Amino acid sequence: MASSASLIFNPIKIFSATPSCSVRFRIIKTKAALKALESNSNDLAQTKSTIHRDSLRVLEWEKVCDCVASFAGTSLGKEALKEQLWFLNRSYEESKSLLVETSAAVEIFKFGGCGMEFKAIDVELVKSAIGHASRGLPVEGSEALAVASLLQLSQALQSNLRAAFKEDTDSYNRFMPLTEWIMDLITNQALVNSIEQVVDEDGCVKDSASSNLKRYRDQMRTLETKLFQLLDNTIRNEIDGSSSMEVGNIDGRWCIKSRFDQITSINGLLMSSGSGVGSLVEPFAAIPLNNELQQAKALVAKAEEEVLLKLTEKIQTNLDGIELLLKTIIRLDVVVARAKYSLQFGGTYPDLFLTEDDAGVLTVKSCSPSSGTSKVNLSYQTQREWALYLPKAYHPLLLQQHRQNMQQAKKDITNARAEIRRRKVQGEAMDSKGNSDADLRFLEMKVSKLKESYPIPVDFFIGSRTRVLVITGPNTGGKTICLKTVGLAAMMAKSGLYVLSAEPVRIPWFDSIFADIGDEQSLSQSLSTFSGHLRQISAIQARSTSKSLVLLDEVGAGTNPLEGAALGMSVLESFAESGACLTIATTHHGELKTLKYSNDAFENACMEFDEANLKPTYKILWGIPGRSNAINIANRLGLPKIIIDDALVLYGTASSEINEVIVDMERFKQDLGEHVVEAQNYLNMSRGLYEKLLHVKQKIEENRITQRYKMMKELSEASAMARSLLHQRLRQARALAVERSQNTEKLSNIHTIAKSKQQAAQAAPASPANHSKFKVEKPPSSEKPVQIPKISDLVYISSLATKATVLKVEASKNEITVQARNMKLKLKLSDIQR
Repeated sequence: MASSASLIFNPIKIFSATPSCSVRFRIIKTKAALKALESNSNDLAQTKSTIHRDSLRVLEWEKVCDCVASFAGTSLGKEALKEQLWFLNRSYEESKSLLVETSAAVEIFKFGGCGMEFKAIDVELVKSAIGHASRGLPVEGSEALAVASLLQLSQALQSNLRAAFKEDTDSYNRFMPLTEWIMDLITNQALVNSIEQVVDEDGCVKDSASSNLKRYRDQMRTLETKLFQLLDNTIRNEIDGSSSMEVGNIDGRWCIKSRFDQITSINGLLMSSGSGVGSLVEPFAAIPLNNELQQAKALVAKAEEEVLLKLTEKIQTNLDGIELLLKTIIRLDVVVARAKYSLQFGGTYPDLFLTEDDAGVLTVKSCSPSSGTSKVNLSYQTQREWALYLPKAYHPLLLQQHRQNMQQAKKDITNARAEIRRRKVQGEAMDSKGNSDADLRFLEMKVSKLKESYPIPVDFFIGSRTRVLVITGPNTGGKTICLKTVGLAAMMAKSGLYVLSAEPVRIPWFDSIFADIGDEQSLSQSLSTFSGHLRQISAIQARSTSKSLVLLDEVGAGTNPLEGAALGMSVLESFAESGACLTIATTHHGELKTLKYSNDAFENACMEFDEANLKPTYKILWGIPGRSNAINIANRLGLPKIIIDDALVLYGTASSEINEVIVDMERFKQDLGEHVVEAQNYLNMSRGLYEKLLHVKQKIEENRITQRYKMMKELSEASAMARSLLHQRLRQARALAVERSQNTEKLSNIHTIAKSKQQAAQAAPASPANHSKFKVEKPPSSEKPVQIPKISDLVYISSLATKATVLKVEASKNEITVQARNMKLKLKLSDIQR
């Protein structure tokens, strides 16, 4: 047993004993071997484009292309989109332009769509109309109608876009460059009117298109009516078997159909007969009318052709514009399909950047901001110079399959419920109803399971110094899915698609994406699995550049484990030294995990395994080399203890200790991840509280401004009211002063006149004549004496024509004091009235 254990390959000892010069020699030797292998198989060599296409094939890129193309509204749009997605020689600037176009379409759909739907346009008919018109042939009615629909769509798009600009002025820039595309579309309402005047909704030429056409069609209808009446009367006159006869039409000629076994007495031409169709007889009486009908049809066809030729001439005058419009609509359809796919599957705008190799460190060479990149808001972690930042990324095909399964399950539930309602209405037996209810519960459970089994996303965080990532893990642990997810994400970003990730991503632009995944066995070329992989790796190594992405699945597999591990180490060191921009490899060989500890260009990762449930979790643990779980799984599955103990001895104590270290590292990694998640949660909470605080502060400031404005408004209104009241009182005081002066002047005049009369009476002689002349007449005895008012009585002052309140009475002086408005007056009792 000890001798057997001493023969076990120990990677730690071998690696520590190997000097650096031997590593360099091994790299050179591996390069030479790969080149020699390639030169020996020149007849099997492939071009870079072919290898690239083969790599995309193993990544199942064609399925992604089919899924994206299904969102196109036109057949030509689907073809153009597939061709665009399969175009490989695309530059970095072209990829950025495609992303900006997709982002603009996404913004349009977020705004409401602006009528960006193209399913109603039959582009094949438009293309056919352009071909006929360019050759001088008359277009068909359906083709002309398709051209009119295309022109109407152009008008609708421009109208909807103008309405969007009025509603949101910033949308003009957000929708660029699609804004320019749409606003530059040609419109021709005159041509649309011309087409609608002569072609109906079914694509047929209208009777009103020309007078000749209407006359010939009326003639044709008259002949058809006569023929039908003639044949119908002929059938009615037939005595035997008339019930089995009917009027028919063959090759445009009216005839009588009868059973194959029926003998009739109708005289005419036998058009056809057989055991399957019976007999078709054209009566002699119908032949002249049928001939006239054929002539009328020919005249109708000629008249229609004349109308369509005139219409074709009008289309020819605008042929270049219509052809350009068709190309632009197809181009818009392609962009809209990319945007619909990105929105439907929850994609994220990728921060695509160009890298350069600076002393083994990948750095950003140029990443000019654009309208699309401004939408990217990467988290704090991406501030580190990640070569690849791909958080929570989904495999497109897994996500698509899950959505299809979910839609089918929900559709089955809808059908089952409809079936239950139908049976209730028809009152079927209860046992069938019970079966339906059980089926419905089963389908609902299926939907619940599908919701729980949502595809698990993967995280890829590769530092700028990493050139080779080595992923280890058990079979069916998700390593290959991770490789394909990264490869498809890189290809989607390069092709102008959003990356299916729950968070913003940062990904380099790769000139080529090479992959060696799956079984490359070829019986026709007499290649084993190992030879097929080696041939593919050789071609990839020869054609990859410093801007290429290389994905290697199970590197070094298919041969002796020791030789495979050594070859795998040499291949990966070769890629790290002067190979691709980034290489990601999966392996079962534990020796490849040691490369990280001697070369900073390497990084380790492993697929997490749930030992409690003995199944993978499909999550990646970063910075941790994978460990073997075979012996632990065998122990849990009940393998005899003696076998387990012998296996542990053969495996070696050092390997067990390494596994224990790896276990501790995994535990620390999980603890660190939990702390990071907890810290991230606290950080998100802090950000939320900070945003709420800013919101509250803004509300307080707005409330302060509102209250201040309200107070200033109230003060302004109060001061205006006070000024108005003050001016009113001032006007009243001035009026009262004027009135008082006038009243005083009147009273003074009255007293002056009375005094003058009194003095005149005293100065006159006392003669009887004079006495009689100036005798003052006494008031009649019937006049009542003036009553003395009391305090607070209301009296009337006739001289002032106003009322007043008595304030004081002096009966001895025959005077009173009154309050008239704002004046106090002292009057004689004779000056007032009660």
